[in-house]
Amino acid sequence: MTPQIDIRDVPPRASWALEQAGVHPLLARLFAARGIRSQDELDDGLARLIPPAELLGTAAAARLLADTLDAGGHIVMVADYDCDGATACAVALRGLAMLGARPGTLHYVVPDRAVHGYGLTPTIVDLAMEHRPALLVTVDNGIASHAGIERAHELGLRVLVTDHHLPAMDDAGQPTLPAADVIVNPNQPGCSFASKAIAGVGVMFYVLLALRAELRQRDRFDAAGQPRLDALLDLVALGTVADVVKLDTNNRRLVAQGLRRIRAGRMQPGIAALFAAAGRDPQRASAMDFGFSLGPRLNAAGRLADMTIGITCLLTDDGTQAAELARLLDSINRERREVEAGMREQAELLLDALMPEGEVPPAVVLFDPEFHEGVVGIVAGRLKDRLHRPTFVFAIGADGLLKGSGRSIPGFHLRDALDLISKRQPGILKRFGGHSMAAGCTIEQADFDDFDHALQTIAEEWLEPAALQRRLATDGPLEARWFDAATVALLDEQVWGQAFEAPLFVDEVDVLRQRLVGERHLKLSVRLHDQVRDAIWFGRSEPVADRVRLAYRLSLDTWQGQARVQMVVEAAG
Repeated sequence: MTPQIDIRDVPPRASWALEQAGVHPLLARLFAARGIRSQDELDDGLARLIPPAELLGTAAAARLLADTLDAGGHIVMVADYDCDGATACAVALRGLAMLGARPGTLHYVVPDRAVHGYGLTPTIVDLAMEHRPALLVTVDNGIASHAGIERAHELGLRVLVTDHHLPAMDDAGQPTLPAADVIVNPNQPGCSFASKAIAGVGVMFYVLLALRAELRQRDRFDAAGQPRLDALLDLVALGTVADVVKLDTNNRRLVAQGLRRIRAGRMQPGIAALFAAAGRDPQRASAMDFGFSLGPRLNAAGRLADMTIGITCLLTDDGTQAAELARLLDSINRERREVEAGMREQAELLLDALMPEGEVPPAVVLFDPEFHEGVVGIVAGRLKDRLHRPTFVFAIGADGLLKGSGRSIPGFHLRDALDLISKRQPGILKRFGGHSMAAGCTIEQADFDDFDHALQTIAEEWLEPAALQRRLATDGPLEARWFDAATVALLDEQVWGQAFEAPLFVDEVDVLRQRLVGERHLKLSVRLHDQVRDAIWFGRSEPVADRVRLAYRLSLDTWQGQARVQMVVEAAG
């Protein structure tokens, strides 16, 4: 779908104030357009993080963990099988070891996506019992694990839930919390923590900060000799960006601190190995590396293999082992790309049958018996981007049920839509959960058509025609003086991401030459600012007009040792 290209409003007073405070003029304009009003908001020092005490449950969690450490009890992390869950698990295990856990008392389990499903299920509790735990700690999951926590209590275990997902709702529309001993989740009722968008790995990092404070009060160490938990921020940054959470001020500080350490060469061996496997330079690390290079390699393990490979890579201090595991993750990711490509081709055929006249329905729901459960979320995201519709893609799970993953568009809260389906048609959803823009559910194969109809109905009710038009927010024209390698480096140094998008400029250009490269990428030579510029549009095979308005970002194209600035085109209009 061709997007409508919009230009962000730049509040002149905010832009002027930032520039007067010493912010680069281009950055001042970009930051002001993204809601930044003062230089204080750009201060990424650790001292500016929201205090852990403001995150409900951290003090109680710290006491529970400290008591368990003092008693020498075994602690088992219950991880998730995505990058956020993997990094949260690594942060928890590394952090607890730094804070005095006795050797041999820390363990983890991670569900197999196809076998165990998501979160702390009774089956996972039974699996964790092999480690003789006194305490289970969920990371990036657990807020909806009512049955699993009941099972843990039956077995005499205590449970600490650390999560960031939305809790389940009862029939009256009120959130219901599991009976865990302690819950730390910014989205639980009564929590006033300002960064509701913090990732699961960030929540676990905050719990460790609170635990360190508790241990100081117990005279385990003083402020001068306390463990440096900031050494874990490379993992926190990776998990935060890879989970595509909103990069609010607090999250940007966490990511900026992690990037700073990586660029200085201070990172876990597994992070360094992942950069090497991806062919990326850690000295020039950017948030984009997390989202498009490292994150997908870790996620691939959870999608097609076993996330213990990824977690082990993040936990090992052996550089050789880390390199071997990173290469294995890279190989799994290549396999994931092949599976995804095949699924996308099949999805396109299904869409042709679904839309014979080319008219896109208000929501898209697809299923094919050959779809792979581990890749449904990626395919749903690709289709959502192309069609600009809430999209669900289903595959058959190992238990014979359909496992669906959905991606949404602005104005359509996907988890709320699932909650409404569960109320209108009780029993159709075996399990569901997620966020506004991404969610998942499990249904019977016989209920697929009913689910499809129910989601279509809600989309028709909630989505105005204007919401069905894809809009692309840009930063307007780029002045000629900023079209250089120094600007590319300046922009790459900043932290961009979800809800704080990387700069996208728009200019009208004359197209001098255009040709296909690699069969599906359009290489352009254009005239802009009376200069001939290089441009490329990845995934585009159709030619553009001789005079066209392009939305693009800047990048450096290095060839035979020579670096040239090029325009990477995102859209035309």
